[in-house]
Formats: sequence, C-alpha cells, structure tokens
Amino acid sequence: HPVNMQHTIGGRRSAAGRLLLPAICVLLLLTGCSVNYGFSGGDVGNAKTMSVELIEARAPLATPLSAQLLTESVRDLLLAQTPLKLKQSEGYVQYSGALVGYDVQPVSIQANETAALNRLTMTVQVTYINTLDPKKNKEFTVARFADYDSSMDITTVEERLAREIGNQLAQDIFDRTLGNW
Repeated sequence: HPVNMQHTIGGRRSAAGRLLLPAICVLLLLTGCSVNYGFSGGDVGNAKTMSVELIEARAPLATPLSAQLLTESVRDLLLAQTPLKLKQSEGYVQYSGALVGYDVQPVSIQANETAALNRLTMTVQVTYINTLDPKKNKEFTVARFADYDSSMDITTVEERLAREIGNQLAQDIFDRTLGNW
C-alpha cells in the first residue's frame, strides 16, 4: 500500500509539474516578447504626404527606362521607410530631379589592354522641398555606380543595373533629406 500511496502522490506532483512548466513558458513568452512595427527613423516632422515627380532623363545616354526605375526606387524606399502617404503632386515634402549623368567607362584593364569590366555611373540632381520647414529645402547631386562584364552589351544589363544603382541612389537621397546627415 505505501507504494500505491507514493505513486498517487508522485503522480499528482508530476501532473502539476507538467501543467506548471508549460504555463510558465507561455507567461514568459507573452510577457517577454513584443513585436514593434516602425520605420527606419526618417525625420518627417509633421508631414503626412510626399510627392516624387518623375525624374527626367537629361544625360545624353540616359534612357527613359533608367529614369523611371530611379523614380520608382525613390518612391518605394520613402514608402517603406517613412509613414508618409504618396500623392501625385504637392505633398508636404516634394522630390524632383534629373538624371544628369549616365556614363559607361572601362575598368579592370587586363594584360592585353582590354577591359574585363565596364562601369555604369548614374548621377542624379535632386531638389527637395519641405513645405512645412523651408529651412530644410535643398538641392544636391549624388552619384553611384555598378560594374558589369565588358563582354555584355549595356542594353542587355541596363534594367538590372538601373535597379541596383537606383536603390543605392534612393538610399542616398533619403539620407540627405529625411535621414538628417
């Protein structure tokens, strides 16, 4: 009989232990974890909206596709990293600009004096207007580049390169306007 009694008492302890441990784990998970949704810290002040005009392709070799992809990159990044809503025009913060440089240069010259890589450099001139705080208005120029195999024609890699460079330029534009540096 003592064995039965011990088994019953032991059974109760283990059943309570089996319930207590998961309950503690659930409590720790509920109180210890939190999900924070936020933006990357762009300083938008009291602005609620933004507008990004189509960037013009002014450089002699620049294509409308490159300018359009750059514009999309800027819009997408601002939408992802700020709480601003996109307006067609006249947002509280306004971006406009022109693709003023679109140059292909050889890099990485090999022993036989041919280039292993070419470099596409895109330069954009940006005008930023903050209608709520005109002291923050500015004009500036930023440039970025990407390399590609010289055996490839620029027209075959243009879209990929324009997206890659456009994303880098968009981050630079964000940093110079809302990133406060």
